[in-house]
Amino acid sequence: MKFTRNASANWKGTGMDGKGTINTESKILNDAQLSFKTRFADGVGTNPEELIAAAHSGCFTMQLSFILTEAGFVPENLDTKAKLAFEDGTITTIHLDLEAAVPGLEDTQFQELAQKAKAICPVSKLLNAEITLTATLLS
Repeated sequence: MKFTRNASANWKGTGMDGKGTINTESKILNDAQLSFKTRFADGVGTNPEELIAAAHSGCFTMQLSFILTEAGFVPENLDTKAKLAFEDGTITTIHLDLEAAVPGLEDTQFQELAQKAKAICPVSKLLNAEITLTATLLS
């Protein structure tokens, strides 16, 4: 399967005082506000790091769903939070925190499948950062 996805950003002004918007082809983000405050302080809008964390949690969770299904399991619920650390101009780590309800799956196999999903998720492969995972199988 091969496809492309598109997004765009617009910025006006200096890095500190300027402001911008982000748009996605799907229009789910349509002139979403971007500014120094939304990136480095508390402000209304989004920022690249938040979007990367969202993309990573979504990609990993969907990848795991495919892997579980391929292994013969139907996940009831997969809930992943991504915590991205930004230090001195670099994304240094992303920690994925997964809680899953998967009937009939033993924890040992769950851990193996979750680690596989982390390794082959396209966003994981894209990022040049340490990526860690905590996976909890709910009873």
